[in-house]
Amino acid sequence: MLTVDYDRLRVGHGTRFADVGAGAGRHSYEALRRGAHVTAYDLDEGELDGVKGMFAAMELEGQVPPGGTGEVVVGDVLAMPFDDASYDVVLASEILEHVPQDAAAVAELVRILAPGGMLAVTVPRWWPERVCWALSDEYHANEGGHVRVYRASDLVRTIEATGLLLVHRHHAHALHAPYWWLKCAVGVHDDEHPAVRAYHRMLVWDLMSGPAVTRVTERALNPVLGKSVALYFEKPA
Repeated sequence: MLTVDYDRLRVGHGTRFADVGAGAGRHSYEALRRGAHVTAYDLDEGELDGVKGMFAAMELEGQVPPGGTGEVVVGDVLAMPFDDASYDVVLASEILEHVPQDAAAVAELVRILAPGGMLAVTVPRWWPERVCWALSDEYHANEGGHVRVYRASDLVRTIEATGLLLVHRHHAHALHAPYWWLKCAVGVHDDEHPAVRAYHRMLVWDLMSGPAVTRVTERALNPVLGKSVALYFEKPA
């Protein structure tokens, strides 16, 4: 389940790609399949152990084009151990809403991006996220939870203040917004609720099968209901 457009980011053979806040690695895997030099970066060493194992499995199964490489690095987004201008593409998907010092995190993302490179940032969209906060304190008031609700215009101003230029934006994952509203309504950790289980089965079926009916429906709903907003910036050469 990808949140960003890899063609728009120009990810391909030899692209130096940093997935900052990689988590379980879903975006790193797609970059590696395209032959990029991928760095999966996260604070959670346990998650990255799984990503490292998957990188190795992908190579064994012939899913990595010649020249493609994958590495994992553990660390904090506020102090990344990379040289300036190290990457052609930097992705930060659904992480800034967890970081109290988001301006400092943005500065680090921009620092490691090469001139002419692309930065993609995704965060929860303002109004679906506000519904989640209104329905459940448990959704956000916990260690490592969401510390703010972004308006996309405010985030754009923060990033453009670093000198980057916004080149595109879109919304994604419309089918996931009602799922999270439902979880917030019945209890965020109540995965056994019949309605939650039924909706989750539908999402898994959609992810595994990619049926045309849900793909078309989600594309149509994304501008209105999309749970995430994706912002694309270019660093002037």
